[in-house]
Parts: sequence; structure tokens; C-alpha cells
Amino acid sequence: LDGVRVDRLDRDRLAEIRNRKIGFVFQGFNLLARTSALENVELPLLYARDLKEREARARAVEALGLVGLADRLDHQPNELSGGQQQRVAIARALVTRPAILLADEPTGNLDSRTTVEVMALLQHLHDSGMTILIVTHEPDVAAYAQRVIELRDGVIVRDEPVASRRTTAATVADAGGTR
Repeated sequence: LDGVRVDRLDRDRLAEIRNRKIGFVFQGFNLLARTSALENVELPLLYARDLKEREARARAVEALGLVGLADRLDHQPNELSGGQQQRVAIARALVTRPAILLADEPTGNLDSRTTVEVMALLQHLHDSGMTILIVTHEPDVAAYAQRVIELRDGVIVRDEPVASRRTTAATVADAGGTR
């Protein structure tokens, strides 16, 4: 993974690799309820022993800015919309600067307009060089990918490039623009 053989690593080293090399985005956001957006995003950095508190804070602020939430640093999850909560979750996944982003149904709890906004963000990250793996049951979401691997009963039944990848620019216009 990112140049490191992981097949023989012990549990502690694997946990460190997961923390530093893989960002996780969940359908249910998994944000701490009575914790600010900034503190939620800083959470994965608590395990980065070589990172000073000031650097961790700066990275969290940067990640929230990247997802368009620089003005919501001190807001708790209940003060944010579903789309904003998902963007906090994405910022939390990005704060460690991972090589891979794993997103499990990242738009499953979002309306169609916010889905387009989140997919625009993920496309931007991919276009910037990040590897992104999205798990989805939604063909509309899969249409944003460059490649679709379809599983049925644990078996790959299809693995092919997307013939005409949906771009977010056209879709944002169709959804009525961004917020």
C-alpha cells in the first residue's frame, strides 16, 4: 500500500498504516455529537504521535476549508445540515493526507442536490491525484466514477470503465446550482 508491504505487518503497524494512508467516509457520518467540526476533524491526528498540536489544528482548519466549511469550525453536528455533516466527515478522512479514500455510501443520507455537491468534491479530489473507492448501490453515483466494479453475492460480475463519465459541472447546473 503506497509502497509498503502490508502482508507481514503487526497489528500496531497496520493500525498506523490505516490511520495515515487510508481515509474513511461513512454513510452515517459518525461525528461526535458534542464536539465541534474542528475537533471532529482533528480526531484522527490524535494518533499521529509525531504531529504537534498546532500542526494538527492547522491541518484540520485546512481540511475544513477544502470542503467549504471554513466558516463552520466551531459548529457542532446538530448545528449543521446533512450535507455539511458529510463534508465534515470527508474533511476528517482527508486530514491525515491519505493515499486512498474509502467512501461507504457517502451520499446515502443526502438529498439529490447535496449528493451532487459531495460528488463534485470527490471528483475534485480524484482529479487532484487521490485514489478514491466508493461503495454505492446508486447507479447515479456510480456514473461519476471512471471505473465500476459490480459485486453480486461476493463475486465480481462486472469490471469496466465508465463509457461516459458524468461530470459534476453539468450535474450541478441540472440540480439548480450549489449552495
